[in-house]
Amino acid sequence: MFLFIFSGGAFLLVRALYLEDSYLRECDATVIKVTDGRYVVLDQTIFYPRGGGQPWDTGKIIRGNEVFNVIYVGKFGGEISHEVDREGLKEGDRVHCILDWDRRYKFMRSHTAAHLFASIVCNETGALVTGNQIEEDKIRFDFNLEKLDRNLIMECVKKANELLKKDIPVKWYELPREEALKIPGVIKMAEALPPNIPKLRIVEIVGVDKQADGGTHVRNLREVGQIKLLKIESKGRRHKRIYFTIE
Repeated sequence: MFLFIFSGGAFLLVRALYLEDSYLRECDATVIKVTDGRYVVLDQTIFYPRGGGQPWDTGKIIRGNEVFNVIYVGKFGGEISHEVDREGLKEGDRVHCILDWDRRYKFMRSHTAAHLFASIVCNETGALVTGNQIEEDKIRFDFNLEKLDRNLIMECVKKANELLKKDIPVKWYELPREEALKIPGVIKMAEALPPNIPKLRIVEIVGVDKQADGGTHVRNLREVGQIKLLKIESKGRRHKRIYFTIE
């Protein structure tokens, strides 16, 4: 998937490889912009920028024998900016990128688990998601639920774990915006509008759920593991928070 960024008076084409293949661990790239010595934009990248509740990727950018550690990745003004731990990279440099795969793969498993769990809770209760955050040791979900029924949530966890034992593919693809918005439940965030772009990226758990999403996922539910409920909290009359992890 390509992104357009404006730099130096011209539009540049940037390839977001993580949207095409979440399993890419390395790639070659060219530095097209450096800001303040440590903020680097590449012509293509495997590094996921923080967003949608999913944390940023870390790893290395290598130029020859020099290693620049990637400590943060974010989107700023449409650019995917890689913060490295020291100065030295320059525009035009050819580099090799290596992902911290263990960190990324944990987030991929967690993100797919989050989609599955949210779809079951939304279907069972009619609630929408009001917030979410994936962390290295847990996943947090907020729902606009008025009544907190622990037994119902436990039943949702049970249903999710049964599905996670099955050979169910996970796919991602783009659809024209109008076609995507016709899919029931494709937007599960309360008061959220999809970006005003001609195509939306869809993540589909085959036979289970379809959601508009720009994150990284595993290819099969069997890769996720099992969900373990950690805590349920009431944060207000229509604000319920659920924490879980994957094992």
